[in-house]
Amino acid sequence: MIIKKFVGGNLQSNCYIISNRHKKSCFIIDPGYEPDRIVSYVNDSGFKAEGVILTHHHHDHVGGALKVSEKLECPVMMSFEDSLIYNGTVHRILEDGDVLELDGEKLIIRATPGHTKGSVCIEAPQSRIVFTGDTIFDTDLGRTDLADGSETDMALTCRNVVAMWPDSYTIYPGHDQSATMKTVRKYNEEFLTMLEERL
Repeated sequence: MIIKKFVGGNLQSNCYIISNRHKKSCFIIDPGYEPDRIVSYVNDSGFKAEGVILTHHHHDHVGGALKVSEKLECPVMMSFEDSLIYNGTVHRILEDGDVLELDGEKLIIRATPGHTKGSVCIEAPQSRIVFTGDTIFDTDLGRTDLADGSETDMALTCRNVVAMWPDSYTIYPGHDQSATMKTVRKYNEEFLTMLEERL
C-alpha cells in the first residue's frame, strides 16, 4: 500500500490518501483541512477516488470532506452513530465488518467506539496496516471525556479489537506518527491499563 499523509490545522490532524502499486484508485481518510490540496494531489496522481472514509465526526477530521467529495465525485462514508452528529452528507453508512476494496486489496471496517460512539478503524490485513483515527496512538488513547465518548466503550475496544492486532501491524493514527503494535504494547500505558482494568 502507498500512503500519502497530509497534516493540517491547529490540532495537526492527519489525512491519509491510500493507493497501491496499481495506482488506479484511492481512498481519502479523514480530510479535515486543506481540501484543495488533497484534490490536487489526487488529480495530479491520476487516481479515481473511490470514497472519503471518516473515522469519526470531529471537525478536525471531517472539515474538508464535503468539498473533497464534491470535487472528486466520490461518496462520503461514516458510521451510522457518528452520521447523526456530523453536519454533512453521508452517502454510505459503514458497519462493523464491512469490506471495501482498493484495486483488489481488502479494507475491513472495525467498529471501535470509545472516542466517539461511532468511531471506526480501517484495517488492511494484506499490508498489515490499520488507520486508527483517534482511537489509539503510539503512546496513548483518544479522549473519552467529550460528549459521546465512553471510557467503558474504549476499554472494550482495546480488549476486543485493538488487542487482536499482531505486533507486526503498523497503526496510522489521526494525529502524530505511526507505530507498530509491538511499540504500542511496550510504551502505550493507557492501552495496557485498559487491558487490566475490571469493567
